[in-house]
Amino acid sequence: MNTPVTLSREIGGRTFTLESGKLAPLADGAVQITSGETSILVTAVASKKPKEHLDFFPLTVDVEERMYARGQIPGSFFRREGRPSETAILICRLTDRPLRPSFPKGFRNEVHVVATILSADMENPPDVIAITGASMAVVLGGMPFEGPIAGLRLGFRHAQNIDGTFRDEWILNPTYEETEGCVFDLVVAGSRNSEGGVDIIMVEAEATENAWTLIQEGATAPTEEIVAGGLEEAKKYIAELCDLQAEFAKMAAKPVREFPTFSEYGEDMYAKVVQLAEKEYSEALTIADKANRNTAMDEIKERVKSEILLDDAMAERENEIGAAIRSLTKNLVRKRIVNEGMRIDGRTTDEIRPLSAEVKFLPRAHGTGLFRRGDTQVLSIATLGMKRMEQMIDTLDPEESKRYMHHYNFPPFSTGETGFMRGPKRREIGHGALAERALRPVVPSEEEFPYTIRIVSEVLSSNGSSSMASVCGSTLSMMDAGVPIKAPVAGIAMGLIRDEGQYVTLTDILGAEDAFGDMDFKVAGTRDFVTALQLDTKLTGIPSEVLAKALGLAKAARLKVLDVIHDAIAEPRPEVAEHAPKIISVQIPVDKIGEVIGPKGKKINEIQATTGAEIDIEDDGMVFIAARGGTAAADAEKLIREIVWPVMPEIGMRFMGKVAGLTDFGAFVSIPGGKDGLVHVSKLGFGRTRVAHPSDVLENGQEIEVQVMRIDERAGKISLAPIDPESGEPFEPPERPRGEGGDRDRGRGGGGDRGRGDRGRAGRDRGPRRDSAPSSD
Repeated sequence: MNTPVTLSREIGGRTFTLESGKLAPLADGAVQITSGETSILVTAVASKKPKEHLDFFPLTVDVEERMYARGQIPGSFFRREGRPSETAILICRLTDRPLRPSFPKGFRNEVHVVATILSADMENPPDVIAITGASMAVVLGGMPFEGPIAGLRLGFRHAQNIDGTFRDEWILNPTYEETEGCVFDLVVAGSRNSEGGVDIIMVEAEATENAWTLIQEGATAPTEEIVAGGLEEAKKYIAELCDLQAEFAKMAAKPVREFPTFSEYGEDMYAKVVQLAEKEYSEALTIADKANRNTAMDEIKERVKSEILLDDAMAERENEIGAAIRSLTKNLVRKRIVNEGMRIDGRTTDEIRPLSAEVKFLPRAHGTGLFRRGDTQVLSIATLGMKRMEQMIDTLDPEESKRYMHHYNFPPFSTGETGFMRGPKRREIGHGALAERALRPVVPSEEEFPYTIRIVSEVLSSNGSSSMASVCGSTLSMMDAGVPIKAPVAGIAMGLIRDEGQYVTLTDILGAEDAFGDMDFKVAGTRDFVTALQLDTKLTGIPSEVLAKALGLAKAARLKVLDVIHDAIAEPRPEVAEHAPKIISVQIPVDKIGEVIGPKGKKINEIQATTGAEIDIEDDGMVFIAARGGTAAADAEKLIREIVWPVMPEIGMRFMGKVAGLTDFGAFVSIPGGKDGLVHVSKLGFGRTRVAHPSDVLENGQEIEVQVMRIDERAGKISLAPIDPESGEPFEPPERPRGEGGDRDRGRGGGGDRGRGDRGRAGRDRGPRRDSAPSSD
């Protein structure tokens, strides 16, 4: 058993602790990294034998969330963790992206990195801690690695000084609570370079959910200049975290082992391909149309392959031919861009492909946006629903539910290929999350717009930057659905080519330029500030001025895209779509929730059955009422208000009531305030006709206008009179003289106590005689 080794250091006001030698002793490298009370065990294991037949580096990163880390039992049916959550998958991608390019080219041993979250304090996010921990585990395992690398988060906020003035500042690894007060959240990974400086390898950034509100209150907006400043600020912390790992490695790392590396092709094979096809490939790469270009290049490839295989000396090296052709294609594309400023499809370096935008594409959808940029086409569909449709989250993230969701689908046909469709892959989850982050700052709050919002982006055709096209399509679909977003958001993907020390930035990259280039830099935002950013690079480092230039070019391109979106739909529609539910929100006192629900849900179910509306009641007394068309939502709101804030009836008040029951002697009518009153049968003919039974003129549920005539507070009875449609006045039958049987009439109607008393006395006087006529006064 190794002797445990521990090293702690405070960096930027945060304490980081590395410990090795206690846990997972059989892993090649294992480290427990802790910040605050969030602690992660990260292990790294490399296979003993390489996978020579592969043409890529077989690296796998897994993040294991354990609910015991927050002292909680999983909420699933099986009460144990299942497949990785989206949060875990996004951390996997965040860790993989800077780790993968830091291994040597041609390295083919399988490497498996596992980050197990052992403790989560619900204050310090585990994602950036996992990046640094993965680097440390690989270094400790003695693998060939151009590290260490460090991951960190910077939060940009408008902070108040002691004297009442304000300052803008970047804070290192803000807690969840501190992030709520920031306008921008910037995740950066980087490493030390040979000159002692810092190279940035990966960036993932977003404007926070509260950014729009904070900016309106005076905070500085995260412009391109602010973001560039944040990248510079990150370098000093990256340097300190890398130095911490280097010091720990001297204490605990295994010696770097010898691992073989493999070339995809021999120099002689590359020379042969150049000899046979360089001129033809140069001409084919000038064909602007992707399909025609690919057809021409496939024909060249088959001819070259056939000629090479005729050579007995090379016949057994068929697997090298494709890699050599790919390398030649890459070199030709890059040289043309650097030397001529011309790209594969004939565009200049800062030119955007043709754009188009369309809304109201599907008749039944709540909102649709069809966006096209060159060969890339994305159809985004917005669906609005009740609050109960929000996504419940059972992870180590403090967020328990999500009312705005973005899902991204990338089927094989979008690139003209065949393939399997078995649910969303990690790439699709990552691209969907990027588009979701880009739009989250402009989505209205629940108080402003009480809907759950789901966007689905269907990639119908892809030739680069489909994730940014989904941002544009989603903006269109939400405005089409009537979602009052704060501002439209557009996205653009930038690229970079470096050749002989010269950097060329590309606007709106193609798929091939992404594959053959040195950087993929996606930027989304409004006209005024950046809402999301993602950068991956294959270079060891990119100068700050190059990144700043790329940000500036991205903004210019983004503004052009926003103009196209504006032409399709200038602003959100004033009302939600015809087929979307109409939702009304009402805040009621918490102590009134029980009255609205009623015993065993009787009252709320009655309201829903009567009106046809759907009702959700939150624990804080917020009531959401939804209905599709008509007045159902308004009717339900009225009934709820009558329960919560009843109108106490007084004599002379008029109401529109609803018939609640019919008896031989009259109709019971429900009036606002949850009260019932009686309309006597003698009043239903308005003195013009005799009504034998109330059912002759009324039915249950029928609305009738009535006026309160008498209130017996002791007995809790209310006497109502119907409003005569001819006179507009309440009808009460005139009282008859007592000799004409008026008392007896009133007695039969249930309203003449004296008549009943007279008959009672007469009966007692008559004794047992039952056939005698009643006496008269």
